Amino acid sequence: MSMRVRIHRGSHEIGGNCVEVYSGGARIVLDLGRPLDAGPDDDVPLPPISGLDGNDPSLLGLLVSHPHQDHYGLASQVSPKVPVFIGAAASRILHEAAFFGCAGLTCAPAGLLRHQQPFELGPFRITPFLVDHSAFDSYALLVEADGRRLFYTGDFRATGAKAALFRRLLERPPAPVDVLLMEGTNVRGDPGPRGGCRTEAEVRAAMAQTIGAARGLVLVAYSGQNIDRLASVFSATRKARRELVLDLYTAVIAAATGNPKIPQAGFSGIRVFVPQSQRRRVLESRRFEYVRRVKRCRLYERHIAARAGRLVVTFRKSIEPMLDALPSALKGAVAIWSQWPGYLDMPSGAGTREFCRRHDIPLIVHHTSGHASIADLQRLAGALKPGKVVPIHTAAPRLFEKNFKNVALFADGEAWEV
Repeated sequence: MSMRVRIHRGSHEIGGNCVEVYSGGARIVLDLGRPLDAGPDDDVPLPPISGLDGNDPSLLGLLVSHPHQDHYGLASQVSPKVPVFIGAAASRILHEAAFFGCAGLTCAPAGLLRHQQPFELGPFRITPFLVDHSAFDSYALLVEADGRRLFYTGDFRATGAKAALFRRLLERPPAPVDVLLMEGTNVRGDPGPRGGCRTEAEVRAAMAQTIGAARGLVLVAYSGQNIDRLASVFSATRKARRELVLDLYTAVIAAATGNPKIPQAGFSGIRVFVPQSQRRRVLESRRFEYVRRVKRCRLYERHIAARAGRLVVTFRKSIEPMLDALPSALKGAVAIWSQWPGYLDMPSGAGTREFCRRHDIPLIVHHTSGHASIADLQRLAGALKPGKVVPIHTAAPRLFEKNFKNVALFADGEAWEV
């Protein structure tokens, strides 16, 4: 019998990815994500996969493609007996995020994913491919067994700071593959020009223009784990001859990448503010090394008030109390929303919108998708020459049939052969 696959979640929704792969009586799981429509307090059960409790040795491991919650968010519910494989930087980032009470994951990886360094796991040969995505240290995975080849894209794009990785994959693809299990976030009814995918360089230029024209303080709301966006914000800030203020969380995440070229504490033009909630967390845990690391570049409330017109401040809900207490610092302020605009209609984003309304601060959106356009998905399919294309991470699987050849649709829970 050839390699078989069961998509447990993701065949008809964006996020919550979970794929079980079978060969020779052994199994691996590709991602174990939390659904995007689950609330923070919702109890989401694990999918019906034998061995997630650590009591079935035929489950050889969980492979996490990248550090986004919709791909790893249920992993904390898995027995520590289950081996986890993840990128080194991704593991460090999720460990630090967990300390700050954000979505994170604390585990000791059984193995680390490395670009184009294959490894054996029972009957499976797995080759990770580093990809361009809004999450740092993201991988696509080539899984081989029983003479068959499955290429799982995870999430990727071709318009970010690491777009060269996509070009190299097209130039030297591991083709042909029997199945291309491909994400389709931007496969939708009306994707708009280029699938709504501006380049990261275009976002950076737009932010630089907004920051350069601002009279007062500039607030930028972006994910602390979106390292490409951090680099863009810093570049735009420097172009406007201002200083970028990170909160402690973002500073720690940047350091966790292990890449000294990533903007972080210690860089000229970067300062760090520690909101009250983060101070409390450090104090209660007695993890004072976090604040010691930023001692030389630390700013306090009085500094932000005095230098408002020369600063770009990382905007989090945790700093709103400080800003509410400094109304003079908000005169002439501008806010930039650099996340998915849909979040502004959700409770977390609605709070930001209300804060800006309360202080009469214009809110400007400068953002782009972390996912590939239909055109780039078609380029990948053309390079990999798959026997069949199977949609995942999409709300419109039927639209794949209009945009790709050899499409095969499978429901969640349905087993099929590669």
